[in-house]
Amino acid sequence: MNKETVSGKLDQAAGKMKEAAGEMIGSQKLANQGVADQIKGMAKETYGNVKDAARAAADHARTHTDASAREAADKSSEARDSIRTAAERVKGAVNEKIDDFKHKQTDKAVHERRSA
Repeated sequence: MNKETVSGKLDQAAGKMKEAAGEMIGSQKLANQGVADQIKGMAKETYGNVKDAARAAADHARTHTDASAREAADKSSEARDSIRTAAERVKGAVNEKIDDFKHKQTDKAVHERRSA
């Protein structure tokens, strides 16, 4: 595990706390910043994972024959695809939460205007 992976995990944890604090005190700005920090952390973690996979593939390629190097390159490519797919799923889930939050706030504001 490299420093980007660790830093990404820490950013995600801090973002979750910031989001929860924002929701607790009713600060949309703080909650949104928390989600942004989580996304930034996910990107850092993914970058760290890709670096680790590339380093492992390069190490493997240096110590094995050409056939093994091709196999390592294929595994590295599969790892990158897997990480990219996971990041895209996370991005989609985060965007869904953001959209849900926006809709709830809009619905709440409309309800409050009607009640006034």
